[in-house]
Amino acid sequence: MLKSSGIAQKSDWEAKLPDVNRRKSGPYVVIECYQKIPCNPCEGACPNKAVTIGEDINTIPCVEYGRCNGCGICISRCPGLAIFVVDEGFCPGFGKILIPWEYLPLPTKGSVVAGVGRDGKELCPAEVVEVRIAKNQDRTAVIGLKVPLDFVNQVRGIKLGGEENGR
Repeated sequence: MLKSSGIAQKSDWEAKLPDVNRRKSGPYVVIECYQKIPCNPCEGACPNKAVTIGEDINTIPCVEYGRCNGCGICISRCPGLAIFVVDEGFCPGFGKILIPWEYLPLPTKGSVVAGVGRDGKELCPAEVVEVRIAKNQDRTAVIGLKVPLDFVNQVRGIKLGGEENGR
């Protein structure tokens, strides 16, 4: 279905997640690369060497979750905007997702936006809890979202509304 629709299905993205024990132990990276393409910035970005591509630059990245601390440095380095960090223990009933954002306007900390799925459909309200902007992020901001725990591995973008959208 991924090849015909271009949208990862539940079985596709679930296969990218670490085991349940790792998911409960702190933030973790999710790299949603599904095709072999020549790319490897994520490997060089990881200070803990948790992400590996290997000799063949077309290899889909692998994550050694014992090394990953969920720092999120790799997020802005991915030209495909395919890297996210998930923290399922952010606060009771809610998780935190770090997503790449390359649009203007930037959402503001404290604002509520619509969390959208891989297909662009709205899933749930999401509170912007963090906005990271740094020179080494190559103009890709990293947005931290507080979402209901049931949506941490479904929300992969946002839809701005109201004053965020200039209305």
